[in-house]
Amino acid sequence: MRRLWPEPAGELSDGELLAAYPRAAGPLLRVNMITSLDGAATLEGRSGSLGGPADQDLMKRLRMQADVVVVGAGTIRVEGYGATLLDEQAQAWRVAHGLTPHPRFAVVTRGGDVPEKFFADPPALPIVITYASAPHAYPDAAEVIDCGDSSVDPVVMVAELAARGLSQILCEGGPHLLGSLVAADLVDELCLTVSPTLAGPGSVRIVAGPPSAPHRMTPAHVLTDGTHLFLRHTR
Repeated sequence: MRRLWPEPAGELSDGELLAAYPRAAGPLLRVNMITSLDGAATLEGRSGSLGGPADQDLMKRLRMQADVVVVGAGTIRVEGYGATLLDEQAQAWRVAHGLTPHPRFAVVTRGGDVPEKFFADPPALPIVITYASAPHAYPDAAEVIDCGDSSVDPVVMVAELAARGLSQILCEGGPHLLGSLVAADLVDELCLTVSPTLAGPGSVRIVAGPPSAPHRMTPAHVLTDGTHLFLRHTR
């Protein structure tokens, strides 16, 4: 991976790459998404189809520094998430840096349809984020947090996670979840991978939902592995 902007440009060591995506001194809601050159969030129905090895490596590094990884139930189903997000080497890095071996993993669901893989042999207590009137039928091992009465309120969600000491939040989508975070002006940082792919018409964008006010962000850096671009924007 090499830096294209800002100066100094050039190859990044493993340590420099991690330092380019630091844990914040205070609360942080970081979003990691991918898009095609023409704005598609998926290719053949999956965002993973737009990525590559460097994209997967960066995702691991972002997870290594998070207290909790938050994903919508639909994205978990489509992308085939399991309960374990990090390998042993990454977990050892976390322990060496004073963190728990594995970040908490939270699923946001409206209808209660969460794949069984999410609850299978979890390395940390899984979290189900839902609302009071939604279906509640989950394994006893899961922590269920109601974040509203008739829908998930993203402001309440962030506050509830922070109250549990989970202030470094990494959201990996999907578009409806990100749309609600953008509408509530909760996104502190966007890490966006740009795939060198023209997906063509028909795919959704990385945000979905009702229109909301625009929010400007500040570019922090541009990296590349020679094919994909890795953009980081902050408040």
